[in-house]
Amino acid sequence: MTIAIKVTDLERTYGSGEQQVRALKKLNMEVPVGQFMAIKGRSGSGKTTLLNCLGGLDKPTAGNIEIFGSELTQLNDDQLTKWRREKVGFIFQSFGLLPTLSAFENVELMLRINGVPFRQRQQRIDQCLGLVGLNKWSTHRPYELSGGQQQRLAIARAIVTKPQLILADEPTGELDTETAGIILELFQNIVETEKITIFASTHDSLVDEYVDGVLQLHDGEILKT
Repeated sequence: MTIAIKVTDLERTYGSGEQQVRALKKLNMEVPVGQFMAIKGRSGSGKTTLLNCLGGLDKPTAGNIEIFGSELTQLNDDQLTKWRREKVGFIFQSFGLLPTLSAFENVELMLRINGVPFRQRQQRIDQCLGLVGLNKWSTHRPYELSGGQQQRLAIARAIVTKPQLILADEPTGELDTETAGIILELFQNIVETEKITIFASTHDSLVDEYVDGVLQLHDGEILKT
C-alpha cells in the first residue's frame, strides 16, 4: 500500500437554507504512506473540519474517505471508535492532557483502554517518553511542564499505541519559534523511526522546512499548484 489517505469529492455542509455553510467543497487529495504532510490555510478555510472528518470525529455530507484501506463512511459509530483507538493518534494545539495524571499516566491511558498488560505498557511508555526526551519528567503533572514539554508529552501519548496515522491540528500554534522547530524535527524523527504517516494542519510558515509536502486549503477547496 502506497497511499495512506485518499479523499474523493469530500463535502461537509453545516446548517441549511440561507444559514448553510459549505466548510469543504468537493475536496480531493492523496497522502502517501510514511510522509509528513501539512495542509495550510487561513482560519476558517476548513482545516480543522477536514482533520475531524479524517479522524472519524465528524461525518462528511458527501464523498469518500479511505485511510489505509478502511472506508470511513462505511463504518458505524462503534467501528469508528475501535478504528480510532487502534489506528489513529491525535495531537491538538491545546495539548489535551489530563491535568490530574502524571506524564507516565497520560501516556498510559490509551494502553489501559486497549487492555495492554502492565509489563508491555511500561516498556512501551518508557520507549515513547524516551523518544520525546521526557523520561526524567515521567512523574510530573502537565502543569509542571513547559509548553514544549507538554506538546512532546502529547506526541508520546499519540504514538504509544503504534498508530498508522497521526493527525495534528495546529501542533505548533502555542509554541515559540525555537520550540516549534524542535517539535517539527521530532515529527520528522517519528516518521522515520516509528514508520507513521503524519498529517498536520497549520498556518506556521516554519513547517515548510520540515515536511515532505504542503497542500493549500482555501475556502474548503485544495488549491492546485
